[in-house]
Amino acid sequence: MSGAGSRGAEAGAAQAEPAGAALSVDVAGLLAQLARSFALLLPVYALGYLGLSFSWVLLALGLLVWCRRSRGLKATRLCRALALLEDEERAVRLGVRACDLPAWVHFPDTERAEWLNKTVKHMWPFICQFIEKLFRETIEPAVRGANTHLSTFSFTKVDVGQQPLRINGVKVYTENVDKRQIILDLQISFVGNCEIDLEIKRYFCRAGVQSIQIHGTMRVILEPLIGDMPLVGALSIFFLRKPLIEINWTGLTNLLDIPGLNGLSDTIILDIISNYLVLPNRITVPLVSEVQIAQLRFPIPKGVLRIHFIEAQDLQGKDTYLKGLVKGKSDPYGVIRVGNQIFQSKVIKESLSPKWNEVYEALVYEHPGQELEIELFDEDPDKDDFLGSLMIDLIEVEKERLLDEWFTLDEVPRGKLHLKLEWLTLMPNASNLDKVLTDIRADRDEANDGLSSSLLILYLDSARNLPSGKKINSNPNPLVQMSVGHKAQESKIRYKTNEPVWEENFTFFIHNPKRQDLEVEVKDEQHQCSLGHLKIPLSQLLTSDDMTMNQRFQLSNSGPNSTLKMKIALRVLHLEKQERSPDHQHSAQVKRPSVAKEGRKISLRSQKSASPGSGDSSTAPCTPVMGSSSKPGMEERTQPVEASPQGPRDLGRSSSSLQTGATCSPSHVSVKEPTPSIASDISLPIATQELRQRLRQLENGTTLGQSPLGQIQLTIRHSSQRNKLVVVVHSCRNLIAFSEDGSDPYVRMYLLPDKRRSGRRKTHVSKKTLNPVFDQSFDFSVSLPEVRRRTLDVAVKNSGGFLSKDKGLLGKVLVGLASEELARGWTQWYDLTEDGTRPHVVT
Repeated sequence: MSGAGSRGAEAGAAQAEPAGAALSVDVAGLLAQLARSFALLLPVYALGYLGLSFSWVLLALGLLVWCRRSRGLKATRLCRALALLEDEERAVRLGVRACDLPAWVHFPDTERAEWLNKTVKHMWPFICQFIEKLFRETIEPAVRGANTHLSTFSFTKVDVGQQPLRINGVKVYTENVDKRQIILDLQISFVGNCEIDLEIKRYFCRAGVQSIQIHGTMRVILEPLIGDMPLVGALSIFFLRKPLIEINWTGLTNLLDIPGLNGLSDTIILDIISNYLVLPNRITVPLVSEVQIAQLRFPIPKGVLRIHFIEAQDLQGKDTYLKGLVKGKSDPYGVIRVGNQIFQSKVIKESLSPKWNEVYEALVYEHPGQELEIELFDEDPDKDDFLGSLMIDLIEVEKERLLDEWFTLDEVPRGKLHLKLEWLTLMPNASNLDKVLTDIRADRDEANDGLSSSLLILYLDSARNLPSGKKINSNPNPLVQMSVGHKAQESKIRYKTNEPVWEENFTFFIHNPKRQDLEVEVKDEQHQCSLGHLKIPLSQLLTSDDMTMNQRFQLSNSGPNSTLKMKIALRVLHLEKQERSPDHQHSAQVKRPSVAKEGRKISLRSQKSASPGSGDSSTAPCTPVMGSSSKPGMEERTQPVEASPQGPRDLGRSSSSLQTGATCSPSHVSVKEPTPSIASDISLPIATQELRQRLRQLENGTTLGQSPLGQIQLTIRHSSQRNKLVVVVHSCRNLIAFSEDGSDPYVRMYLLPDKRRSGRRKTHVSKKTLNPVFDQSFDFSVSLPEVRRRTLDVAVKNSGGFLSKDKGLLGKVLVGLASEELARGWTQWYDLTEDGTRPHVVT
């Protein structure tokens, strides 16, 4: 009995110990459960305590469900892509959509190249080692040195994953290429369960990337081919256009997966990639020392494509009323793509036969494999409706030099688009410059904007012996600002160095090189002060050898030995007109976008079609010839041209400002801004168009006074003690009324060419008045020598309130600051005009 009792006691003790252990685990779990419950109930209690509506709880729950659904869809797409890469044949047999099939399935000239994928798979562990070393030894120190707040930044884990990069197809170009180069297009896909974690210990912040997908077309150029080993001088790599990217975030960056922010974060990352890897940017690896790396990294464009986006006819009516019972018209606009350059036309309200008459100019670096893509949309408050698309092979445009015709739209039952395309050759001499200036009427006015006569290519190499800036014995964070007229560009920032190396390329469209200057300024980004500047008249390039200057330029208002090394080349844009017989038939290849989007490209011979007008004189196309002068005081002129049903139409040239570089397709963003055209007044930015229409309505047969848009009183002076430009906005008088209650005016100012948000100055809004009084003072941090090269852009605008349609431009004035009286200052009244080009000073 005693033995049994002792065994029972031992068994009881043995059972009691696990029970205690289980009790401790339950306590920890209970505490965790209580904490979760408290975290869930606290917002509900807070809402009740503050007396807020219960709908806030429903809104938070809806947002949480939306986030989880979005992340679930991302995970599903990732698993599907991984399954395709792991067993491509099985995935195809199970039935994959045509758009998911690899390129070699659709294109007979694209090879599968499975041997290349096997090679990459074998090399992948070593590629991962290189990527990890790149992150830890290059990126991490650069981030730490960029800002003192990031001094504790580090990568805690860099794992690219086991799934290697896959090449879905390889295309080798054998036609229309230089004999000393080899061009390959690689259709690449990377679907990786990578883990890249980072930490900022100072702020206890952790973030990272859990998985990433990248799909795109990467171009590889082997050039120049040489007669010695290794037979290839250098290797250049870049994307023809922005790749598709999708990222799953972890840690603090989980916030970037919130619907609305996920698209923004992907766009920002795509812009970063574009700055390094999307044409015209590229990565160049030299294989022999004698190769000119600068020329290979940033070659001169093959040509310039001038696009006259004229009109369309017989479009579909997408707007409906009374729940679809009554069909209306459309509000069409166009999106034009040439490689990575995207333009958007203005919107024509309530029209199935819109006339845009806009002109855009696009650089073409690699015409093999590039197309002109055009999509038409109907603008709607929610989602824009598709009206048709068109793709044109640029190789054929280069052969024809000039195309002026109607094209049938694809993917829609009806609709035609009238385009005039000009292929402009880059000439290295000025023999044709006078003729080009006459053709675009740049020799008759003093304007610096309009159709381009030449192209300026600038290669920014490096700087030496820059001054320290405001703080003595401290290295600056230099950047370079370059401007020609009102067009400005900016280099990347180089941190903590007085001998920065940029190796960046920039291009400027030039209206008249005989009158315009290139202005370059080196600035310290940290202290916002000038480190030196220089001014180069473009006329110097006209007399230089090959119209090129490659040297170190001495900086003014800088150190005694401060220099900036640049290579500058000017090329005249010449349209080579070919003599053709009357029965000549062109061979422009039109590619079907609907098929190309799914991986197929079918080329067909486009035919010159007659005008879509069907006998009704009201619908017959009539292309006006616009006056090309934007000279101050010159009135707009339009001269109708007889509509020829079969003959080409001539679109005259005119002037406005050109901006080449919209960031993304307007069909994928909520705020759509038209790209300013370089045609005449009917192609100016929309605010100026509306203002001119309002002026015509006000005139209505009567003669307006000297200042039809009113006047603004400004005091302008430069303070040498503060080293600032001081502008006092006093008042306005005799403004135009935007509504029956008057206007709600305010004043917006920029110091051109700087149009960044940080450089904008705004007054308060005066309600319901045509004679507002502001009396507000603003300043710009700029030195006196620098401000003499700037222009003050002053615009009077109507506020209109939140979600109001009465917002718009009331008038504008551009004030030159080159006067010798700037140090003493002046107070004057200025006439407001539509575009600010005719400022009449009223004393």
